[in-house]
Amino acid sequence: MVERLASRAGIAAAILIAFAPATAWAHTGAGAAHGLINGFVHPLLGWDHLLAMLAVGIYSAQRGGRAVWLLPATFVTVMAIGGVLGIAGVALPGVESGILASVLVLGALIALAVRFPLAAGMAVVGLFAIFHGHAHGTEMPQAASAVGYAIGFCGATALLHIGGIALPTMLRRTIGDGQAKWTRYAGAGISLAGFILLLG
Repeated sequence: MVERLASRAGIAAAILIAFAPATAWAHTGAGAAHGLINGFVHPLLGWDHLLAMLAVGIYSAQRGGRAVWLLPATFVTVMAIGGVLGIAGVALPGVESGILASVLVLGALIALAVRFPLAAGMAVVGLFAIFHGHAHGTEMPQAASAVGYAIGFCGATALLHIGGIALPTMLRRTIGDGQAKWTRYAGAGISLAGFILLLG
């Protein structure tokens, strides 16, 4: 299941990047390797991005079934769209607030074990993903290759999702029936972190 998730998310992101407007990729500089590294580390350097992306994976695993791959794939795909908008200089209001709210809300969904219909869950993660992607795009270094940068942040995001998906599985193997409770505690911790970030 994890392999299928990574494959589908990666394919979706690659298709989007390939068909993005040429004007969005008009940055020149140090090349794809430089962009790839910058893009890959960007989601890992901010607690807001890191926690939200782990939360998407945890919530997907908590939901189970098709949600395990559909929610992360939705996030990566819509985030790539947001990245294109950011790189192209298209303004999007409320980006920082949307990112911080994503940590708070996604953590709360896990803590409360909320079971939206799958389409509604995809809409929620997609809404938050556009903000994360836009932030990645607008913060791309001028010298970076846009294509490499986008592949980097999409790849890092997919790996964070997989890490989140793995957490309930690891808990299930170590503590058995108590896994559901500890998964919800993890969500509460993420939501609390989001609240603290909002206050900051």
